[in-house]
Amino acid sequence: MVSFNNIIGHEEIIRHLKNAMTTGKVSHSYIFTGRPGSGKKLLATTYAMTLQCEAGGTEPCQKCDSCKKALGKNHPDIIMVNHEKPGTISIDEIRDQLIHDVAIKPYCSPHKIYIVPDAEMMTVQAQNALLKTIEEPPEYAVIMLLTENAEVLLPTIRSRCVMMKLRNIKDQLVKKYLMEQMEIPDYKADVCVAFAQGNMGKAI
Repeated sequence: MVSFNNIIGHEEIIRHLKNAMTTGKVSHSYIFTGRPGSGKKLLATTYAMTLQCEAGGTEPCQKCDSCKKALGKNHPDIIMVNHEKPGTISIDEIRDQLIHDVAIKPYCSPHKIYIVPDAEMMTVQAQNALLKTIEEPPEYAVIMLLTENAEVLLPTIRSRCVMMKLRNIKDQLVKKYLMEQMEIPDYKADVCVAFAQGNMGKAI
């Protein structure tokens, strides 16, 4: 089940995101930064699903039309930006999938949400093109950049986004998850925890 309650660790980030929804202060642009497997995509997709949920709470209800579409990965107003070439996201890809698309109002939701995995792969031209949208976004737009290294992004982009740094998860939380949810014996869980160094994806 996709829910903030099911995300291990990252309490501060979750608190911030829930607070933004409760107070109606959702930012137009976010950077989620952390190591591979740290949970960037999970946090971003859970946030996107909750923002679009028809129940309007701080957890996705899982039952409404919007949540069902999001779970089926076919929500028209949650767009996952992808790229053809390994290692680079071109200006054309950002233009076609985001900049030109964002001018069209949401089909059926309060927001139009763009998630850009591997955002550090955007060329400088792609970042500069995106900058204008981040500076003057339509009221309904929410852009989430996921990256392993936020320092690679242009300072102008970094300064206009809310930065979400995913920290290492406490060892005891990782161990608890492995033993309770994945039914891994104690001694094996210890080995995984030592190897993962606070990274849930690595532990799993």
